[in-house]
Amino acid sequence: MEKVPSPKGLNTKLAEELLHFFEVRGIKTLEKLRKTVLEEVKEIESNEVREAMQYFITDYWQDLARPTLLSVCCETIGGNPTVTSPFAISLSILSGGIDIHDDIIDGSKRKHGRVTVYGKYGKDIALLVGDALIFKGFALLQSACAKTEKTKAKRIIEIVKRLFYELGDAEALELELRKKWEMKLSKYLRIIQKKAADVEAHARIGAILGNATQVEEENLAKYGRLLWMIIIIRDDIADLLDKQELKHRMKKEHLPLPLVYALKKQEISSKLSTEELFRNFNEEINKGIKQTQRLISKLRDEAYMYIKDFRTREILGRILDAFSIIN
Repeated sequence: MEKVPSPKGLNTKLAEELLHFFEVRGIKTLEKLRKTVLEEVKEIESNEVREAMQYFITDYWQDLARPTLLSVCCETIGGNPTVTSPFAISLSILSGGIDIHDDIIDGSKRKHGRVTVYGKYGKDIALLVGDALIFKGFALLQSACAKTEKTKAKRIIEIVKRLFYELGDAEALELELRKKWEMKLSKYLRIIQKKAADVEAHARIGAILGNATQVEEENLAKYGRLLWMIIIIRDDIADLLDKQELKHRMKKEHLPLPLVYALKKQEISSKLSTEELFRNFNEEINKGIKQTQRLISKLRDEAYMYIKDFRTREILGRILDAFSIIN
């Protein structure tokens, strides 16, 4: 799961502008999140669990993207973005717990150049920290909903429940692709679509809190899902070009999308090293990258269609451009 938009692989100027915008809009939520969790961390008697929780909250987790998108979607349809803060905190904590569980399933000891909780403290401690964050997130979500109009609160709870089912389904389907060098492109794209339910939920909840019409809510929800599909696919390109990430995915997970495109008509051995892979199939891989970039452009154009009628669509468009235009 993407936590912080990274300039890596993106248009540098747009990425820097986006990072600054996310920092300005999301830093207060992140600070409140840290304070909320760290207050309870003091009560944990286990030194290792307490240390692991502190490490994740203060050093590792930098979720500025989701809280920002939540507030922007609320503001886009004329709502007050400050009302999203309690929901942004609870959902970000939930996302953190899910992220730790994903690392355990994928065996990811490092991610985006940083050591994960799983990599630093092992499976058992990581599982306990992930569980604690999920429980805390749900408790805070319940508290936020209790202070919200009942109709809205009921819908938000239902959206989050559906989100968990869809993410769980995506993870299970992804396990079926593990270490497989042959996979149906349509199946992998379906998994990406399911994983993007995370940000669709944030966009939808932001719209609900901003009193959106049904049409406005649906348009922002579709924009959110397409945006996160783009980010997942863009990260596949970055993973392909990062030798360490690619080795991990070949050994523990599944192939990134450009390789799925590149190797779908090739008969190859799964024992190939990354060096042999690029040496023997460099032309096909370059074509796979270009196909992946074309897919990103297609998704970007589709996402724009859902926000074109919003008067304050500029920010949503800038976020979309920053993740879609690759250097």
